[in-house]
Amino acid sequence: MKVLIIEDEEAAARRLHKLIMEIDPTMDIVAELDSIEATLTWLNNHGLPDLIFLDIHLADGSSFEIFNHVKIEKPVIFTTAYDQYALQAFKVNALDYLLKPIKRPELEQAVEKYRKWQGEWRTDYKELTKLLHKDASKRFLIKLGQTIRVVDIQDAAYFYTESKITFLVAKDGKRYPLDISLEKVEEIADPQTFFRINRQFIVNINAIKEMYAYSKSRVKLELIPRCDLDTVVSTERSPVFKKWLTGEE
Repeated sequence: MKVLIIEDEEAAARRLHKLIMEIDPTMDIVAELDSIEATLTWLNNHGLPDLIFLDIHLADGSSFEIFNHVKIEKPVIFTTAYDQYALQAFKVNALDYLLKPIKRPELEQAVEKYRKWQGEWRTDYKELTKLLHKDASKRFLIKLGQTIRVVDIQDAAYFYTESKITFLVAKDGKRYPLDISLEKVEEIADPQTFFRINRQFIVNINAIKEMYAYSKSRVKLELIPRCDLDTVVSTERSPVFKKWLTGEE
């Protein structure tokens, strides 16, 4: 059985490799890859293995992007830090999922399930991607070093871009980098709670501490937590912003 491991955390990849060999030394681990780019290159050159262990959050983005480029017709066991709500999609659409840190009994069960379903497995991983995005679209999966954290959008005070990176600033003042654009945040944010004040900022109405009249009919905001960048509602957005504040928009 040819097995492919896709995992960007070196320690996690080593542990998974070790556990697989302990469970079944006859398994042939053909490669260990750590990014979307490396995976696409490998699959194009070598074809599909018999079984894939796939980490959801890789160094260069969400591993679901792989399914947009390659048709995966082999079973995939996901390794994930998603919360229980999002995991409902896996129960219906994936061969199995393993919560990190991976435990040997759970890995053994997943491998046994693969053996029972071998040759009969059919799933649409693109559909799984849609379901996960639907279930988890109000949450952000944030990777900080070796840890992964889920932040609910309602815990966000504001979002902004700087040096082409989107940041979420939580109500407790903590700042998190996101791997999506401000435009995508605007799509999923509740328009009654969040407003795009200019090209750089989306703010939560509850994060507005004070408002001041500014030049050219604009409005300057003072936010909580404090923001050292200029938070000024643009001229073209100011009329809509004022209606939004009163619930007219």
